[in-house]
Amino acid sequence: MKKQQRQQLRRDMRQQRLSLSILEQIQAEQALCQQALDFVKQHNAQTVALYLDFDGEVPTALLIDALLKRDVTVCLPRLDAERKGHLQFFKLTRQSQLVTNRFGILEPAFDETTHVPLEAIDVLFTPIVAFDKQGNRLGMGGGFYDRTLQNWQAKGFLPVGIAHRCQRVDALPVEAWDVPLAHMIVV
Repeated sequence: MKKQQRQQLRRDMRQQRLSLSILEQIQAEQALCQQALDFVKQHNAQTVALYLDFDGEVPTALLIDALLKRDVTVCLPRLDAERKGHLQFFKLTRQSQLVTNRFGILEPAFDETTHVPLEAIDVLFTPIVAFDKQGNRLGMGGGFYDRTLQNWQAKGFLPVGIAHRCQRVDALPVEAWDVPLAHMIVV
């Protein structure tokens, strides 16, 4: 029953964010940029993990550009080829090559010289399908970020969810593997 609830919620929330207008997405991107830059500055973050937006997620290009201009190291996730269901993070540079993964999402091409371990990341911004006021997040269902967020306190980074206001629900049907977030930026 819980699995069906989560799948239906994913469909509904993805449809809601996909139905946002271009103007609403531009406004969300601008709001995210300002709030995230303030958060990064407040926490004196030097290395930030972000994602390239997909499927109606809050756009991140403006924020990525602003962080790079401020000499903040930006890392992007890549599906780990050796550990199924896990992510690795790689430093983004102006010369970084992006490739499309099996889900149709852009990610950095593998380059060992730009690999960044989780312990070197200060703030990890994560995409969300749905969230509640307790900080619970519902992702796309693959568990990639749940695995990344496991024991985040010991790894030393702050996990921050990014979502549109329309993705908020009163309470999520949570599973044992779900990892609540420390912070949220809702635009």
